[in-house]
Amino acid sequence: MAGGNADLADHPRDLFDRPLGDLRLSVTDQCNLRCQYCMPEEHYTWLPRRDLLSTSEIGRLTDVFMSLGVHKVRLTGGEPLIRPELPDIVKTLASRSDRGLRDLALTTNGVLLGKHAGALKEAGLGRVTVSLDTLRPERFKAMSQRSSHGAVMAGIRSVPEAGFTGTKIDTVVMRDFNEDELADLIEYGRAVPAEVRFIEYMDVGGATHWSASKVVSRLEILDRLARHYGSQPTPLDEGGPAPADRYALPDGAVFGVVSSTTQPFCRSCNRTRLTADGILLTCLYSLSGLNLREPLREGASDEELRDQVATVWRERADRGAENRLNRRERGVFVSVDSLRDDPHLEMHTRGG
Repeated sequence: MAGGNADLADHPRDLFDRPLGDLRLSVTDQCNLRCQYCMPEEHYTWLPRRDLLSTSEIGRLTDVFMSLGVHKVRLTGGEPLIRPELPDIVKTLASRSDRGLRDLALTTNGVLLGKHAGALKEAGLGRVTVSLDTLRPERFKAMSQRSSHGAVMAGIRSVPEAGFTGTKIDTVVMRDFNEDELADLIEYGRAVPAEVRFIEYMDVGGATHWSASKVVSRLEILDRLARHYGSQPTPLDEGGPAPADRYALPDGAVFGVVSSTTQPFCRSCNRTRLTADGILLTCLYSLSGLNLREPLREGASDEELRDQVATVWRERADRGAENRLNRRERGVFVSVDSLRDDPHLEMHTRGG
């Protein structure tokens, strides 16, 4: 099945008329950091190796998603660079570029990036996003419970050296932690070069101590930057379903803000997620999903898999972040602890 050749009329839309466009593909649930907003606890039972989708299975399911309209794939985890076969996975997916895959990107915490950036570029990876919440080693250790700040900074330096462009840095902004580093991070990104995206602190995954008081909203982020740079950042009206709203500073530097807590982008969200063990999730907040690994391994045809995915997408009514915002505004709070029994709720299992 040639994923990029399917008739546009066959591309499903969900109950809110949202198309299927982006696939976040997790290749492992394991991570070498323990960031407080993702997976702070030390003790996890990792997925057994046999449950992980193989490189060929990832390629086949990507073809299925592409036949339904996916044109962008982002490799995530866990920390994707932990998986030894990652360059092979990248090479397999990069070969789909002639079938309609327009963007193949990777999100990483950067710890191992310095060792692998060159191989990933050679394999055909298009872009890299690195998670970096602070420029200060002591803060990094407090957040991640690891002393890996130097390795992350070296990894970021390796990205332009390997020939990558369009690099992004993702920063989760938390009150009383790093909200005083916004301008410093923008200036650091300018030097890399990389575009910084500030992400509002979300109540999902390992954020077991989440509190609305720790959220630094988009409005506050913009106000802080306006005070620092002397004028309000100018919004860039680009349209489309991208989660980040982009802004320009007076000197032309561009940054983004993902206001997923205070101003969610659910209405335009065209993302679907595939966990490392082959569970299709239609929302970051999904409490259950469609197991694609089992039918795949039991001999299902591409058309059968395609029909299953299309059916799930057409029935999709997810607006998870908006629903949580509405509940908070009504004074109804959802305890993250009450949801932890679900093995696929943790952020590290679903690609962040």
